[in-house]
Amino acid sequence: MSRELRRLLVAPERLAAMPAGDGSGGLLDLEPEEAHYLERVLRYRPGERLAVVDGCGRLWTAVLEPQGRLRLEQPPQTPRIRQEAPWPPLLLAMAVPKREADLVWRMATELGADRLQPLLASRGAPGERCPLPRWEGIVREATEQCERLWRPSLMAPQPAEAWLGRPFQGIALLATTRREGLPLCGGVLGELVDREREAALRGGLHLAIGPEGGWSPQEEQAAEAAGWRPVSLGESILRTATAAVSGLALLAHWRALSCASCRQPSP
Repeated sequence: MSRELRRLLVAPERLAAMPAGDGSGGLLDLEPEEAHYLERVLRYRPGERLAVVDGCGRLWTAVLEPQGRLRLEQPPQTPRIRQEAPWPPLLLAMAVPKREADLVWRMATELGADRLQPLLASRGAPGERCPLPRWEGIVREATEQCERLWRPSLMAPQPAEAWLGRPFQGIALLATTRREGLPLCGGVLGELVDREREAALRGGLHLAIGPEGGWSPQEEQAAEAAGWRPVSLGESILRTATAAVSGLALLAHWRALSCASCRQPSP
């Protein structure tokens, strides 16, 4: 049985900068951490094959060469696989918890989130940290591990009230608790009528998850004034990480069932 082709995510700018060549793929110099990952972690040896992805829907096969280089088996301009972006896009906005943010970004990547937005909520954990370089590394590794061709975008943290109050396109669901008559998130998705479904297809599905202490009244008011729909994720009071993963799984399931053949509309 042939060895599984493990994946290496390489920035699209590096691949685009490679010369066109004469029909061969050409050589790509590995960065030190990439060489360490392949040669020390995966124990690859020269002559062994792997897959290179750029996080923008493209995949090449490559061979590890001596002296920390990869030889692409297809020209940079003509990858072996080219995949359109999933549509509609799924956005997860989450108030940064004191712990478990790393876990959420990894699992959100695996579940198919396309955009990740950290929020700084007024009732968030005191002293929450936002180590963006580490989070970027987690998203990159999760993209490689789960064999996605599209890498999620991780945005810079924003104050929750101001971000939730901005105009948006699509369908936006605000997960909250301790309010009577809240519809279930899954029920709202299942009952989207044609016009709302078209809105979701145009602008995507957004889900906002609050901090352990819940959204402040000002944050909820700003969100609802901008058009966010309050929803429940069930009777239990969930931790932020649990709510984020369970809510995103509902959105991913809805997209898989309703929009399997959807593609980004033409401009």
